[in-house]
Amino acid sequence: MEFITDREALRQHYRAPGDGAVRKELRRLDRHAKGFLARSPFVLIGSSDDKGNADVTPKGDKPGFVAILDDATIAIPDRPGNNRLDTLENVIVNPAVGLLFLIPGMNETLRINGDARLTADPALCERLAAEGKLPVTVMVVAIKAVYMHCAKAFMRSELWVSGTWPDRTSLPTLGQILRDQLALADNAETLDRSLDESYRKSMW
Repeated sequence: MEFITDREALRQHYRAPGDGAVRKELRRLDRHAKGFLARSPFVLIGSSDDKGNADVTPKGDKPGFVAILDDATIAIPDRPGNNRLDTLENVIVNPAVGLLFLIPGMNETLRINGDARLTADPALCERLAAEGKLPVTVMVVAIKAVYMHCAKAFMRSELWVSGTWPDRTSLPTLGQILRDQLALADNAETLDRSLDESYRKSMW
């Protein structure tokens, strides 16, 4: 197998991007981007450490959980999780992040690239509280690029078309997966009940 190793060779396989695809990239949030953020309950955050090891993590909450601090800055609260801190440790050494915001049922997405910093500022944490609970920390992202991404990936995958979804009972539960991967003695049902209880107690 021969791999493509430089930009010039890569470009030989693709047409040049259209004028609109280039010009749609903004440096600040406009009213449409702000409206999208206000309705989005979910974002994927891409980051990498100083050695190039990459990570993507999901963040989600009620629509509008990401705060707009100004036209070039947003704030993402960090709710309780598994405490691996992969993404958060990455941005300490490499602040570059790529964000992909989704709205359920909408095939278009909002992309934001920028530099992230972390804070536990009391006033900002209070502003981003949910269900009476403060976020552990907040990721503040200085925007470098913001643009709408076309619908083709979602249309091809039929992600929002419920008729294409697999029967959930045909897939293993997380308890079954963890039992097998970690060689745990507990049965899957016990693990799933424990996970459900943990979710109920530590969502925020």
